[in-house]
Amino acid sequence: MSVTEERNNVDDTAWEGLEAEKPDGEETGNRRKTGGRRGADQDKQDKYEIDMCNGPLFGKILVFYVPLMLSGILQLLFNAADIVVVGRYAGNESLAAVGSTGSLTNLIVNLFIGLSVGTNVLAAHFFGAGQKEELKRMVQTAILTAAIGGIILVFVGFFVSKPALLWMGTPEDVIRLSVLYMRIYFAGMPFMMVYNFGSAVLRAVGDTKRPLYYLLTAGIANVALNLLFVIQFHMGVAGVAIATVISQAISAVLVVRCLVLTKAPYRLEVRGMKIMPDKLVKMIQIGIPAGLQGALFSISNVLIQSSVNSFGSTVMAGNTAASNIEGFVYTAMNAFHQAAVSFSGQNYGAMKYRRVGKVTAICLGLVTVVGFLMGSGAYLASGVLLRIYSPDAAVIRYGALRMKYICILYFLCGTMDVMVGSLRGMGYSIMPMLVSLTGACLFRVVWIYTAFRQVPTLECLYISYPISWALTFLVHLACFAVVYRRLLKKAPASRE
Repeated sequence: MSVTEERNNVDDTAWEGLEAEKPDGEETGNRRKTGGRRGADQDKQDKYEIDMCNGPLFGKILVFYVPLMLSGILQLLFNAADIVVVGRYAGNESLAAVGSTGSLTNLIVNLFIGLSVGTNVLAAHFFGAGQKEELKRMVQTAILTAAIGGIILVFVGFFVSKPALLWMGTPEDVIRLSVLYMRIYFAGMPFMMVYNFGSAVLRAVGDTKRPLYYLLTAGIANVALNLLFVIQFHMGVAGVAIATVISQAISAVLVVRCLVLTKAPYRLEVRGMKIMPDKLVKMIQIGIPAGLQGALFSISNVLIQSSVNSFGSTVMAGNTAASNIEGFVYTAMNAFHQAAVSFSGQNYGAMKYRRVGKVTAICLGLVTVVGFLMGSGAYLASGVLLRIYSPDAAVIRYGALRMKYICILYFLCGTMDVMVGSLRGMGYSIMPMLVSLTGACLFRVVWIYTAFRQVPTLECLYISYPISWALTFLVHLACFAVVYRRLLKKAPASRE
């Protein structure tokens, strides 16, 4: 498989366009002189931070991982609570209206949320390198960019929602409610963006606990407001949407308050806030490929969903239930992807390149174990789990069929994501995007129009997932090996 980058020779720079080559004695030299963040003049470590650049890595990765994994699972549970409340107390039309907006919302939001990946990587680089002023400027740029991007999304959601939902073929009996829900939901985009960017900064310094506390607080408020607005005030989809916006505002206020009050180098100084063009460009160079990858994956998933739809409503129901259960396994694995981004980013910034290799190896081992145990466990318990969603024996049977082919080998998806995280942590974003889109996205599209047409069965459709994960992981691994080897040759004096 051919991987094309903007630069053909990876030796030209280890920053892949994120940082222009500078004469000796400027920024690269300064990083060597400071000895990274853990120099003699370091600030007192915040109790929520994790020292990623020194000492054993295994325990620290687990300490980072657990709150992040819990955050993801809580988010899934709170989203499920939204669906349950609107489905039970607002009727089928309201439930369909909320459900019909999901794929479109993800498609629009993913591109902007991708920029938060750039925030995470750059914050980790500057924090690991001990570049305090650069870190402060980056945090200001990130939060202000998030707020502006969120405001843009408010208008996008308002004007695009109806024509986009009509284009998607949303039924007439739910289109009005779908548009109402989507317009109110997008009114909360500035809050969602600020929270995501702010939590990305905290993850970059090893703090996954406070984002968990903030998410828990906002989630409880969301559930309580759902019950109040939908059951007590009979507001239907509008009540669910308003509750979501308020909960997003709570989480955004909490994360901004944290950044403003901290004494750490990543403190947000509101007075005189402005966007630094050089920081914004670097965020875009890392974040846009990540966002495009998410958006294009959404498109490929729509195509696969349409293939599933051809088997009828019972198969669709089983597929939906199984996908929902898989979401919990994926969330548990994806936290290792986030760990790879932050730990690799800090050690790259501190020029401790050999630790980047150790981080990658540990995350690969952990995600394999967690993914295999959770995925296999989910399949073995598929009968019990699927019955939560539907008592229909046929639905359970078809859901178990999907889980047989996907859940048992789901750890391959986790290993693929960890490789992407490590490459992005080192500043590479275009390379993993191209590999992922070719190996996981384009491969599935080709599979549908070739193998699936020859053998039009669910088994043939589902097996494309683990095959694409395995192929993409191997290519990512080869790319990482090339980048890592040349990086060590370029800087043989790496501290560890």
